[in-house]
Amino acid sequence: MNTRNSFFGQIPPVTKNLIIINFIVWLAMFVLPGRLGTGLESFGGLHYFKASDFNPAQLITYMFMHSTSSFAHIFFNMFSLWMFGMTLERTFGSARFLFYYLSCGIGAALIQELVWMFTWEDTITTLLANQNHLDFPEARAIIQSPIYQAQVSQWLNMFVTIGASGAVYGILLAFGMLYPNAPLYLFFIPVPIKAKWMVTGMIVIELLMGLSESVGRSDGVAHFAHLGGLLFGFIIIYFWKKKGTFGGGGYGGY
Repeated sequence: MNTRNSFFGQIPPVTKNLIIINFIVWLAMFVLPGRLGTGLESFGGLHYFKASDFNPAQLITYMFMHSTSSFAHIFFNMFSLWMFGMTLERTFGSARFLFYYLSCGIGAALIQELVWMFTWEDTITTLLANQNHLDFPEARAIIQSPIYQAQVSQWLNMFVTIGASGAVYGILLAFGMLYPNAPLYLFFIPVPIKAKWMVTGMIVIELLMGLSESVGRSDGVAHFAHLGGLLFGFIIIYFWKKKGTFGGGGYGGY
């Protein structure tokens, strides 16, 4: 019991409570059956802003929800939050860390909304054409018609994303910027990799995957949302560093 209390006692309060809240919400989504369980995602998951199920609170609530079809989704997000969030919360202070985490998550949501703005019409047009044996211009005319706008708003509910990945990617970026030479060990790689190279690799991979997704080979992951978390994280860290309000710690923080 003392060991357990000591372990949790070492986790800073914001990091600890974020992890607890995420697991509570995940358990609620997992345990509550049927219509109520589905309603949690319909209400809290991030929808396109023109969809009938969209509400502004989703810009925050979506990042506390995770897929119930795989434990890996929440596990790796919370493991990363625990592993890097503890150091960053001690560096930033709890209030600033919470602001940074939520800002990266909201930034990820805004970038995802922007991507949907440019892609939803082609996606729905293609689905409508395939399902109803229409040619592309006919399907496009239907979704652009004022008569069908209420139906289109319902169709837009198919665009939904959940998960803390955008905020977590912001956490990883901040660690890489503040502790660029910190040695990190990745699964199946026996040698350490400096944090700055890991973050650079993540950005390249997400950009390539996002571009692949934009030309129709989607893997179901919101890669541009991840890039949004990285982008907003970079802007915030750069602004704070420019003002000289904090400095990185060991491992060659710049």
